[in-house]
Amino acid sequence: MRPMSLIVVTLNKVFAWFMILFGSLVIMNGHNTPGGGFQGGAVVATFVCFMLVAYGGKKFFTWVHTPIYSGLETFGLLAFFVFACLGFPNSFTYNFLAVPAITSTGGLIMGEVWGGWLPSCGTISLMNIAVGFEVVGALSLAVIEMYEGTHIDDAHFGGECGHDR
Repeated sequence: MRPMSLIVVTLNKVFAWFMILFGSLVIMNGHNTPGGGFQGGAVVATFVCFMLVAYGGKKFFTWVHTPIYSGLETFGLLAFFVFACLGFPNSFTYNFLAVPAITSTGGLIMGEVWGGWLPSCGTISLMNIAVGFEVVGALSLAVIEMYEGTHIDDAHFGGECGHDR
């Protein structure tokens, strides 16, 4: 796959990085807004697709190393499992970080945890982040494997093939 035109490469340089920022925002605010780890991870993984299409396979694989994405996937799965197990002996995925706070009217709400830097949802936000890592790794690997699967006969054709044959 050859790199695309100058227009596509330039637009990729400008807009593709926003996908990482927006996907991270969706992951971090998944406990309050629609979205979460899976949706934000899918947005971040689309960045890999943009880079592959804009720059072509040869340049893409000089930047990208698949063990990084495999490590992200493994880290996300293990982190989710650890956060889920930390709720024992109460239950699996018990929200052990949320601390109830008493309002001025005497009602209970979930307050801020650990000095206010972790929201009251406690483990939910940490699990969203873990799922985000897992989805970024898994979907990126899926895209990379699909690309490599379409280029099985590269040695036969003497280089990259695909839409530029």
